[in-house]
Amino acid sequence: MNKWWWKIVCIALLVYTFTAGLNVFSLSIFDVPRIRILNETIRNLYFHVCMWFSMMILFTISVVHAIKYLRNNDLRSDILSRQYAVVGIVFGLLGYLTGAIWASYTWVDPNKAAYESFGAIAREPKLIGAGIALLIYFAYLVLRDSISDIDKKARISSVYNIFAFAFLFPSIWIIPRLLPSLHPGGQGSEGNPGLNFRELAPNMRLVFYPAILGWTLLGVWIATLKVRLQLIKEKTLLNS
Repeated sequence: MNKWWWKIVCIALLVYTFTAGLNVFSLSIFDVPRIRILNETIRNLYFHVCMWFSMMILFTISVVHAIKYLRNNDLRSDILSRQYAVVGIVFGLLGYLTGAIWASYTWVDPNKAAYESFGAIAREPKLIGAGIALLIYFAYLVLRDSISDIDKKARISSVYNIFAFAFLFPSIWIIPRLLPSLHPGGQGSEGNPGLNFRELAPNMRLVFYPAILGWTLLGVWIATLKVRLQLIKEKTLLNS
């Protein structure tokens, strides 16, 4: 039970997130504020934003293990670093997808031609920055697979991981806020109210923070399974 309690918590939090996010039972406690334009789509906050928070936590764990490898040359740290990066990329893609779906409902101007609205979405700095950040992490995986020597692979990819992490926060949080943007909180986003978490409705806080924890625990769970599989493969190769 000591090894499973956090997995049970993970499942419970995600069930709670989906129940509240989709308002399955139409409970008043899960009602959301009727903010103009966003309306019911604000429920995507529990998925899109929380998944990206989880992505950043997973990438943070990955870079910590990369630094640990550079300090102790323990290949287990390298394996942990890689697997957390892989799961972080998956959560980043899910966050990107849910964000794109959200944008298609809130950023499309019915008074403009479809190609104009979607062209504005395609030029959105937040989406471009997130896309570049994910491509940098994809390059991290390609770099690893291009090197055959195990120690050299681990050392070079650990250094690259630090570079990728250093670019992550500016590309997602800083640079897009300095440019004209449709995204809430960005310059020129008058039509899309910013979501100030300090002013988040109390009943949304009751879902938002547990959702971040639930998605993060799921990511850790997946990563630990991938690490165990990788260690089994490593032992099999050594024995053979």
